[in-house]
Amino acid sequence: MKKILTLVCVSALGGLLTLGGYMLFVKQDEGHVAVEQVSELPIYVPTNTNTTFNSATNVAPNFVEAAEKTINAVVHVKNTAIVSAPMTMQDLFFGRSQQRAQVGTGSGVIISPTGYIVTNNHVIQNANEISITLNNNKAYMAEVIGTDESTDIALLKIEADDDLPFMAFGDSDNAKIGEWVLAVGNPFNLNSTVTAGIISAKSRDLSGRNLQSFIQTDAAVNPGNSGGALVNTNGDLIGINTAISSRDGSYIGYSFAVPSNIARKIVNDIMEYGNVQNGILGVVGGALNSKAAEQLGTDITEGFYVSEVTADTGAEKAGLKSGDIIKKIDNQDINKFSDLSGYLKTKSPDDVVNVTLIRDGDEEVLPVTLLRPTTYVVETIGYVKNASKKELKKFGADYGVKISKFDKNYKPYWNKNGIEEGSIVTRINGKKLYSVDDAENALKTRNINEPLQIEVINNEGEKVVYNFR
Repeated sequence: MKKILTLVCVSALGGLLTLGGYMLFVKQDEGHVAVEQVSELPIYVPTNTNTTFNSATNVAPNFVEAAEKTINAVVHVKNTAIVSAPMTMQDLFFGRSQQRAQVGTGSGVIISPTGYIVTNNHVIQNANEISITLNNNKAYMAEVIGTDESTDIALLKIEADDDLPFMAFGDSDNAKIGEWVLAVGNPFNLNSTVTAGIISAKSRDLSGRNLQSFIQTDAAVNPGNSGGALVNTNGDLIGINTAISSRDGSYIGYSFAVPSNIARKIVNDIMEYGNVQNGILGVVGGALNSKAAEQLGTDITEGFYVSEVTADTGAEKAGLKSGDIIKKIDNQDINKFSDLSGYLKTKSPDDVVNVTLIRDGDEEVLPVTLLRPTTYVVETIGYVKNASKKELKKFGADYGVKISKFDKNYKPYWNKNGIEEGSIVTRINGKKLYSVDDAENALKTRNINEPLQIEVINNEGEKVVYNFR
């Protein structure tokens, strides 16, 4: 019995030693392997959900205040025009002309308590009658104070008994890409409609001829929104909604607004002068990109490359030269031509701008005084410019503007009739021309149904009138 008990104790002791050794050496090694495997193949990625939530909350925009501040200052514009309807056989037989009223609609923004309203030129173009309906459903007849076709801006006026709710122009230069904006207008005759989006781009040109400088947004804008307000979350007017990018005429993603700084300048000029006063810099060139930079032998790929400086302009007098690269005007970066043209549209003749340029690798800042345009494009002719007394005397004229460059499509016609570059245009539609401003005004005030009449002095010194329809 004693031997059996001793054998059991020895066996138990051996088992304990074996288990202890296993736990001490083998099990520890297996534990290390397991830890390394988990390290190499993680089963989750740590996420800070609190930070994400707080960030989203902080940037979430509140449009209520902006909508309340602006919605009553946006009006419905109704344009009634008299147009000719298709003629029937009976009309032809009896010599009758069929005319009917055609109605177009859009939006407008009240910009003063006395009833001045800014809208798009295309909203009221060719109107025989313009009706304005406020957000409180009161209706008024409107008078056209002035228009500017190139920027598509028009100024109207209504007479109300009481002061009207209005919006003041904001500073569109301070608008940032990615900033939230509201479009306020009357799409599809749905009064007082507000949509939201962000600024997608600035200085956008849709013409391909560097004539425009739109603010691009992804706020939903549809037919009827034209002439309405683009505002920021503070309720500041930063643009006049003008166009959409669409294949079918309805909103599919992008809309475009005339920047408020341009619209304000146009309105101020119309109020003060009756027309738009443009100030020109006096440079010819184009925007830089990688290909252009390579051809020009520069490593600068953004900016405006000056290929030519126009004579007798502010740029020439300030010392700008061919080969200069304009990087800034005042505090505005110039990365493409529409940046340059858009900013200059906010300026007037005799304004001084500081031009930051790169010349021979060095940066310089030159103050330039903007001057009035000395050239203008007349349809069917081409470029005309102010004529000197000596040039007028050569043709025996007391007034007129000089043809500086023909439109290539019309050059053969004029040459066939004895008119060459350098000839003098004396009248357009009966109005005497003393400067290119007179030529511009004659064309702008011409009725769309009126033939274009141009009086020119030919090579024989004779004044000849040409009519174009």
